[in-house]
Amino acid sequence: MGDEAIQRAALVFKVFDVNGNGVLDVQDFDLMTRRVSAVAGDSADEERQALADSLSAYWQVLADALDTDGDGVISPAEFEGFVLDAERFAPTASAFADALATLGDPDGDGLIERPRFLALMTAIGFDPANTDALFDALAQGGADRIPVTTWADAIRDYYAPDKTGIPGDRLVTLQA
Repeated sequence: MGDEAIQRAALVFKVFDVNGNGVLDVQDFDLMTRRVSAVAGDSADEERQALADSLSAYWQVLADALDTDGDGVISPAEFEGFVLDAERFAPTASAFADALATLGDPDGDGLIERPRFLALMTAIGFDPANTDALFDALAQGGADRIPVTTWADAIRDYYAPDKTGIPGDRLVTLQA
């Protein structure tokens, strides 16, 4: 596992700590769901529900695996070790990847336009400049659209501890 994976996990923790209290708790996932759903108001109800379900499952997997003392919170150290365990966390990350990428395509043409991508990623909590750099890395030949599958695969790669030099690393490298 490389430094890139550790930096990616730390950034995910930071953006998922929506209420900024230094730990992850169920309220963070509820807030995240509301923020992203608000941006995706023109998506189908079932697509927004799929994201809500994926974030609820994300929290439940974390809580079941890591909240051994039952206090309802996950620390940064507990989180890093778990999300970098591809075998244990990959299905959860994959469901989240598919749900989020689908929200990027409300017209169902299989493509995500830059403004929608930026809005969703910013709603999650990623830095707009880093998000723009990520979109550029995912876009083919300077296009202003990317396939839904490209984004979903990039999210899965982001959670893979053995991946290095991936487009998603742009979310970390420019982060202030």
